[in-house]
Amino acid sequence: MSNIERVTREGIPAETTRPDPSRVIEGDPVHTTWNIEDRDGLYCGLWQSTPGKWTINYVEWEYVFIHSGHSVLTDDAGVTTELKAGDSFIIRPGYFGTWTVLETTLKDYVIKG
Repeated sequence: MSNIERVTREGIPAETTRPDPSRVIEGDPVHTTWNIEDRDGLYCGLWQSTPGKWTINYVEWEYVFIHSGHSVLTDDAGVTTELKAGDSFIIRPGYFGTWTVLETTLKDYVIKG
């Protein structure tokens, strides 16, 4: 394997999941993940979700780049963060709130557990 790898869905098997039903607030969001890296507590790849809303509780650090779609993160104090194509951000451990997908969203992610 090369020390450089392109972040793409091409040739990567997709995993399809849904959030735990106890966390879903609205809709029936379907998550598709293309994991490219999974070692020593480091994960990266692409993730896509269809519309819906669910609770989130981050115990890890995550960097995200939004390729397409529209989502809204709302923390437990009610502060909202809009996520649209071209946006990048970091979510730090201890973030509690909701993730709402308004338009199917595709993101790159790097997670350090």
